[in-house]
Amino acid sequence: MAELFKFELVSPERLLLSDEVLEVVVPGTSGEFGVLKNHSPFMSTIKPGILKVRKSSGWTEYFVRGGFADAGPGGLTVLAERAIPVAEIKRSDLDQQIKNAEEDVADAQGDDAKQKAEMHLSQLKDVAAALNAA
Repeated sequence: MAELFKFELVSPERLLLSDEVLEVVVPGTSGEFGVLKNHSPFMSTIKPGILKVRKSSGWTEYFVRGGFADAGPGGLTVLAERAIPVAEIKRSDLDQQIKNAEEDVADAQGDDAKQKAEMHLSQLKDVAAALNAA
């Protein structure tokens, strides 16, 4: 039986989760990895994807983009550039945001505006790709 350990998921906007959990599956840049209680010290960068958290009540999923995961005997901390509970993402809203962002790229005037619009579009497409893969 898996034992509980301390897990924190933090983004610049907010602390998304600080709780005792059974297992966390992280989309690391070198591949997906799982963390259980008493994991050996380990640090990894994160790629855009779905982070899965298992509590006794079941699994919860978060879209994460960028950041670091720091595992050790005291638990796991994930510092994500962006993190959103998957349950809060509506596919129809995401599709509309992508369409709007594509229009923004097409309408952008100047290199800075175009680069900003392209980055925003790329970020939205990361979310869609992660949801499709999950």
